[in-house]
Amino acid sequence: MTKYVGAIDQGTTSSRFIVFDKSGNIVSVAQKEHRQIYPKPGWVEHDPMEILNNTNEVIGAALARAGLTAADLAAVGITNQRETTLLWDRATGQPLHNALVWQDTRVDQLVAEYAREGGQNRFRAKTGLPLASYFSGLKLRWLLDQVPGARSKAANGEAMFGTIDSWLAWNLTGGPSEGVHITDVTNASRTQLMNLATCDWDDDMLRDFDIPRACLPKILPSSTVYGEIRTATLRGAKLAGILGDQQAALVGQTCFAPGEAKNTYGTGCFMLMNTGTEPVQSKAGLLTTLAYQFEGEKPRYALEGAIAITGALVQWLRDNLKLFDVAAQIEPLARSVEDNGDVYIVPAFSGLYAPYWKESARGVIAGLTRFATRAHLARAALEATAYQTRDVVEAMETDSGIKLTSLKTDGGMVANELLMQFQADILDVPVIRPSVTETTALGAAYAAGLATGYWQNTEDLRANWHADKSWQPKLDESRRAHYYKSWGKAVQRAFDWVD
Repeated sequence: MTKYVGAIDQGTTSSRFIVFDKSGNIVSVAQKEHRQIYPKPGWVEHDPMEILNNTNEVIGAALARAGLTAADLAAVGITNQRETTLLWDRATGQPLHNALVWQDTRVDQLVAEYAREGGQNRFRAKTGLPLASYFSGLKLRWLLDQVPGARSKAANGEAMFGTIDSWLAWNLTGGPSEGVHITDVTNASRTQLMNLATCDWDDDMLRDFDIPRACLPKILPSSTVYGEIRTATLRGAKLAGILGDQQAALVGQTCFAPGEAKNTYGTGCFMLMNTGTEPVQSKAGLLTTLAYQFEGEKPRYALEGAIAITGALVQWLRDNLKLFDVAAQIEPLARSVEDNGDVYIVPAFSGLYAPYWKESARGVIAGLTRFATRAHLARAALEATAYQTRDVVEAMETDSGIKLTSLKTDGGMVANELLMQFQADILDVPVIRPSVTETTALGAAYAAGLATGYWQNTEDLRANWHADKSWQPKLDESRRAHYYKSWGKAVQRAFDWVD
């Protein structure tokens, strides 16, 4: 019987289940969006039960479409939106609060308090991360402090903390009866509670953030058999891979050698460069993070440039400003004008992430004149993604000493060919789109398949990678310099908007 590998891809806006064959091709896929909940400005939440129910629904739908059952799957992997934080009751399986999404900024004041005592980078050497509202640790601290009874339950092991991978893994493997409470090194490295060197929870960080160890999951490699799935649609299948979404895309793009990099264009934009078996401390505003760890091997590390808002800016133009009806309409609208009309959008809706790390920044539209139209805004929105990526590339080159020669891209926005061309233009390097653009789910499938022997080694995975299309830079240097200088001026205007 031909066997496949399944991947749960639980993202910021939707949940998907994708079935892959041995060549890394998609056999079947199903997807369902979930609600974005905004209780207050800057607050973003998800309903964990809605995510769980949607995940189970898309698993069933994808298998049904291909006429498959759990018995046809050699393994199942999970990839997930990172940093999104939840706390649930061990006995009932019920969340104690909605999940706090990675974009949520409600812990800004906590961040400021910690930064006052030792600066924004006081924990960077140990965790690879600056103080920011982005990461899970202080979000968990908020839940423990603000949800009645949460702290005592957590201290007694009656409440369980997890990022979305932990929540899904626990529910898939039995929930309150036999569920395994686990996470992998990549997701753990985004909590700001894990020590980069030991890949274990750090006692000093737990003390500083006032987090009880009893509520934390066990940290395991990204590729190993975690347990057997007990839900109806996947009963008997092995859960064998977990990777945070951006690290999963790095694996899906087969960036296994130091210096290899990828950029994922989704709700946000995330560029990762493999730095090998030693963590590289950033001096240019990047994150030092776990790239992956395969069973029996040393952990691999990466430098990461995290950009909060890229695809979400397109959604904002669609939903809030009603500039178009569906996201795909932004490309023809942007193409209807020759250039951006000197309009620049800095989408600092929840501050600016890498390489600036400015919590107090807010979004600005700069350069407006009576000449500007909705088409110029559409073009400026796409270009904002490319400019932010160049900011990260320059920081990455500074930290690593490696000059980027090409950029592998993936994620939903890579279907936008105007964006891909402008990305090549503003970087002045070729941009390459793979034939399978669902590299996040593919990375989770690869991790699960490696753990169960479906694929023998990383060379098997490299053999699956093929380019679909590449874009060569066409912009002359004077215009490239003008655009990027103007972008820099617009970014400066976004700083320190919030007192």
